[in-house]
Amino acid sequence: YMGMLGYTFLHGCKVFKAVPADASISYRFISMLMACTGGGILVPIFINGIPVPLANDAYPIAIITSFALHHYVPVIREVAGLSKIFKVMLICLYEMTRASVVVKLTYLSAAKIAASTFSIPVFGPIFCGTIAGCGGAFLPLNKGLDPIKKGMLPPMQTAFVGALCFHLYVNTSLSENCIDAKQKAQVHMALFFIFAAIINAFGLSAQKTVVKSKKE
Repeated sequence: YMGMLGYTFLHGCKVFKAVPADASISYRFISMLMACTGGGILVPIFINGIPVPLANDAYPIAIITSFALHHYVPVIREVAGLSKIFKVMLICLYEMTRASVVVKLTYLSAAKIAASTFSIPVFGPIFCGTIAGCGGAFLPLNKGLDPIKKGMLPPMQTAFVGALCFHLYVNTSLSENCIDAKQKAQVHMALFFIFAAIINAFGLSAQKTVVKSKKE
């Protein structure tokens, strides 16, 4: 449950920063709800399932709790922006939960989608897993393709890589004779998500240098 709180709280940091200052409480709450559960809404619709906010009461409780903290105790959000230790803790909780969502919906999609060209469904589960990890960026749907107008954001890239590797590992001979392959794959995915998010949050990636040649 702490993972859900960290996940929803960090989403709230992004939402409250993006929405207009004069936006109503209902607008802020619905925006946060869609950001937190975007993939959990879209993927179940694709595979004829029940959206996560309706199937699991823990998510709405975590969202309401995090929203209340952001609305009534905004100083916590400011601390998250200033304290690197607190931010890393939130990132760890956020990415562990996101990895869990990607694993569950990728695995569920592979079971729901029938195989066609290959012995297993290939592109469907990978697509659903990717949306599971970044679907909130596309809600509300009137955003269209604006979220990827300037390229895929880091959460989209990691969600795609995670869903791709997980699906191919679990559903092929790569995981043969591996005990608890699904759980071990989820741990590795969570670690990948965490390291990628920390690198992106603190700008630890290598900077590109441009060398200008002098014409004589």
